[in-house]
Amino acid sequence: MNVGAQNSEPAPLSPPVVAPVKLTLAYRLTRWFENHWLLAFNTAWGVFVTLPWLAPILMALGLTWPGRAVYFIYNFFCHQLPERSWFLFGPSFTYSQAQIAAAWGRPLESITNELIRRQFIGTAELGWKVAWSDRMVSMYGSIFLFGLLYAVLRERGIRLNAIPWWLFVLFIVPMALDGTTHLINDALRLDFRQTNEWAAVLTGHIFPADFYAGDHFASLNSVLRLATGVLFGWGVVGFLWPLMDSEFSPGAR
Repeated sequence: MNVGAQNSEPAPLSPPVVAPVKLTLAYRLTRWFENHWLLAFNTAWGVFVTLPWLAPILMALGLTWPGRAVYFIYNFFCHQLPERSWFLFGPSFTYSQAQIAAAWGRPLESITNELIRRQFIGTAELGWKVAWSDRMVSMYGSIFLFGLLYAVLRERGIRLNAIPWWLFVLFIVPMALDGTTHLINDALRLDFRQTNEWAAVLTGHIFPADFYAGDHFASLNSVLRLATGVLFGWGVVGFLWPLMDSEFSPGAR
């Protein structure tokens, strides 16, 4: 009997021991963002669009330094021209350049420079301006609101397809035209976007004269800035959000 031959068979191999993969914090955050990108964006964007409204509240409460800090931070995102901003805690929602100069105790001619005029944040008598202009309120605020609407629809199982790129362009062109004409008007010290006589002629002067001139709330300039800002926000969300959803959300892949 050949005992050596019987013992020469190799022992069965054990499966290799694989060390557990240690997930890094960056990987965990990336995976969380991929699964909750809409919640993360809406939360962050909500803070971003809410803080400018905090500035006049802080000023009204006498918290001057925190309020001015908000104005300073959002100064990098918006020109904050007071005649194109909304005021809280005062008798009026908007003010003309002449009213601003009078409240500031300066001649009107001394605040024609935008770099000077944007420094006016308000007074206890007039109220305090929101830390960005009405266009920014409309543009950024509509992105936030349409983003919330998109989240509600998605939560109910309604998946929206991205709008065509050409429709997205149509949504943003009106704001580009309105903003560019304002920029040219202000840079060259013209009056065609202050008087808007061209609009009065096109509409046959069917609206009151004060509707066409100036930047006060509910004027033509104000309405155009608000309307084009909303169109911009609608276009951004309608075009980009479904694309990001298909990229990040596991349920959409």
